[in-house]
Amino acid sequence: MANFNIKTATLGGMQFWTDFRWVAGVRLQRNEVTKHWRVLDARNVRQSWGSREDCEKSFDKLVQQLHPNLRYQRIVILMHGLMRTPRSMRSMASAIKATIPCETISPTYASSRAPMADHAEALRSIVESLPGEPIVDFVAHSMGNIVIRHALNDWKKLGDPMHALKRMHRMVMLGPPNQGATIAKRLAKTGLFGVIAGQGGLDLGRDWDQLQSNLAIPEFPFAIVAGRHSGPLSKHPLVEGDNDLVVSIEETHLEGAAVEIEVPVLHSFLMDSKEVQQKVIAFLSEA
Repeated sequence: MANFNIKTATLGGMQFWTDFRWVAGVRLQRNEVTKHWRVLDARNVRQSWGSREDCEKSFDKLVQQLHPNLRYQRIVILMHGLMRTPRSMRSMASAIKATIPCETISPTYASSRAPMADHAEALRSIVESLPGEPIVDFVAHSMGNIVIRHALNDWKKLGDPMHALKRMHRMVMLGPPNQGATIAKRLAKTGLFGVIAGQGGLDLGRDWDQLQSNLAIPEFPFAIVAGRHSGPLSKHPLVEGDNDLVVSIEETHLEGAAVEIEVPVLHSFLMDSKEVQQKVIAFLSEA
């Protein structure tokens, strides 16, 4: 049995919690500091906590009670970036759901508290446990794209028991550091960056050479949206070339992209831009 639990409202897990299963807002999460597990309902109320095995059972029981016949046909998974939360993808998710017949998932992951490999493991767990084996699209911001690329590589190397790769449809990358991030490399030299951004942040900079061999290029259509800042601070001292104040346009490039788009939007606001949302929806809507 799971540990004794008083149903308590939570913040949903920000920076310290990672979703490993997600069905209709019910989430199985792991704390990346204590390594214990919990189950939250769609209102962010803790329903149980304890070991993974016990919480898996509680998760399955709760989903069966609330959504016994749920089978997804199409899912759009929206991945936030470093030190952000699912809230940052809320506007994009609403725009997509208003236009495309699908369900959206915005997982939370402890971007600053765990390495990229752990985030990729969690994402694979979410996809593999979705009821109905749905078609899957991705929309990701910044580091979220690297998590997805790592997960794709892991499916290819470690096995794909749920045939997830065959169900991938399309992906849109928003400000992706596909070549690593110069700003992360330079900030890593301070030492403080590693404390704040954790191994996930170091993976994008200091440890990029080790990480990139574990990243796959999507074998399904993907688009890249890069921001270009033209204001008085366009020449960022920590970023080389034309950039969005965090990632340079050159760093977003990835061979095989179906389309690469530049927009006059800062890195942190790419997912909130109406212009970007329209472009995302148009690309996901293609057959």
